[in-house]
Amino acid sequence: MSEGMSRASAEIVIENIIREISRECAARGHAASDSLVAFMVKAVILDPRNGFNVDRTLTKQDVQKLEGLCLDKLMEECSPSLDTIKMQMYFNMNYTSRREFLEEIHRLGESRLGVVSREITDSRGKTWEELHALYNKIITYIQLRSGIDSPADDSAVREAAAALQSVFPQTELGAFMVLLKRDKEQQLKELCMLVTGIRLFNKAGRRSGEEADLSELMPAVLTVALPVTAHSVEKELKASQTLAWKYTAVLESLTECDGPPAGRDVPVVLLKQALYNVRQHEAFLKMLLSDACVCAEHVETLQAELSSHMKLLRETVQSKMAVPTAKVFPLFKSISKLWSGLQDEGELLNVLSNIALNLQPFVASQAKIFSEAPLDVLLEASKVKTDEQRMAESSDERIVPAEMPTQQWLLPETTAGFCQLPLQYNAVCGHTLASRDGLLLPGNPHIGVLHHEEKFYVFSSKEAALKFAAGPGAFVTEVAEKAKQFPELIRLLELHQQFSRVSPYSEILLGETSPVKPVTKCESGTQTDVHPAGTGVVQSYEWNEWALRRKAIQLADLRSKVTHSAQTDLSHMRRDGATQTWLPKDAACQSKRDGGSSVPKPQVYLSGLRGQRDGRVVRTNLTRSVDE
Repeated sequence: MSEGMSRASAEIVIENIIREISRECAARGHAASDSLVAFMVKAVILDPRNGFNVDRTLTKQDVQKLEGLCLDKLMEECSPSLDTIKMQMYFNMNYTSRREFLEEIHRLGESRLGVVSREITDSRGKTWEELHALYNKIITYIQLRSGIDSPADDSAVREAAAALQSVFPQTELGAFMVLLKRDKEQQLKELCMLVTGIRLFNKAGRRSGEEADLSELMPAVLTVALPVTAHSVEKELKASQTLAWKYTAVLESLTECDGPPAGRDVPVVLLKQALYNVRQHEAFLKMLLSDACVCAEHVETLQAELSSHMKLLRETVQSKMAVPTAKVFPLFKSISKLWSGLQDEGELLNVLSNIALNLQPFVASQAKIFSEAPLDVLLEASKVKTDEQRMAESSDERIVPAEMPTQQWLLPETTAGFCQLPLQYNAVCGHTLASRDGLLLPGNPHIGVLHHEEKFYVFSSKEAALKFAAGPGAFVTEVAEKAKQFPELIRLLELHQQFSRVSPYSEILLGETSPVKPVTKCESGTQTDVHPAGTGVVQSYEWNEWALRRKAIQLADLRSKVTHSAQTDLSHMRRDGATQTWLPKDAACQSKRDGGSSVPKPQVYLSGLRGQRDGRVVRTNLTRSVDE
């Protein structure tokens, strides 16, 4: 109960702090999202230089100090560290998986068509003018959904109307009106696919006879985005990589000589922040470029399928006057689905391009602080090496597992799925990061991957690998301390899971779930029977209906029987059978007793009835009492 109450009180305190900081930022003219403020609060609390105890409840003075430090950091001008954190927040809020991107594109498309669709399905027109207006709305809906051209183009409207008339004449509106709303929506989608397929086939036929150039039939959004997106992202990626290599060379020379040269005031902290900024930008651009390449591959596949379907449809139709709908309608629908797939790829490329474009302002501060000329002065005689050159220099070094048998080493020759290993620190050398004051050097997996406590570490050299393996815990702790001083490293090095266990406020402040534990794969084999599936004979089948009747009578008769168990020759070795009975017992019942009552029996004697014509009849009562 106390733990729940402490967590609830912690949530209230953190929410109040975030609300107050956001309000003060807005008052000073700087908009800050709640997620950015929450992350900054966590960063300030975790930084040991600020003197907060993560295991102690925040006092009033702590809250005031915390708000002041967070406001100072959020109000910093031209800060590469703050820009990196903002870039991470923006990317986390706007980037998702390809599947979710496409689902969102479809949802937005349906919402745009929702008004027109409801006007069509809710229409109750009866007059000729109302039905004609409804038919025109269906044409507009088809044009908007297909996206081939604008509904404002008169020639396109006439073309769509002619295609719709061929598959859905206006005389069939009566049958359409009596359908349910769900059925109307389904028929609208089918009509849209048919009309889109017909129009695309007609356009392909007008372009050039037998072998039409389908590149001119591609959606406009795809035609614009396909050649531009990958090229622009790749151009920005090269620029960020070049800056990252220069910053690395400067910091490498400074850390080798234990500080800046005499008489020179080199902003080492700003250089490291600038390096983290461009490295994060590079990582995000690589993700966007990978998605753009996947889109390009899907476009090539869809174009090949569209060309083959067009060719098949052309061979089916040829110069025939009439073709069965059962043959051509499925082909029209397939062409429409392929066209919609190309539209989705174009929209997705636009989304990726917009994300890459919106990342540019977050690298402006480091470019302003270290312009090209001052950066070249800092480089002086330092040799700028690319990541590929560093990999090539260390490619000849290889860990021999026998040199350190106490640790588990993974090598590409002996490990299945070596390229899919989830490398720790985002494939950055952990030894260099800890021993050279936060310098980021890419690790080379071919030297050897250290498997320690379910994590996989790579290194920039064999010497760094052996030193790290001699005491992994100390280096891991040192990397965590560097991340506390530079909070942008938490996202850059993928340290969310490690920092979620630091304090009771961590889960509240991060607002993120821990990454899924990676699953390593291995080869396996299994054997099955030649024909594992049984025969299709149903043993309980009975052709004779009288036998079924007898069985039904038996089942009905069982309802009046006592439940019992029995063993047979086939089942007596499988399990024990038992029955339970109750011994008879004496029982008695009491009923009401018989009762009765008597009444006198009347007897009367009449004399003088015989022998006397004029005699008088005398009546004598002979009834006896009951008591006698």
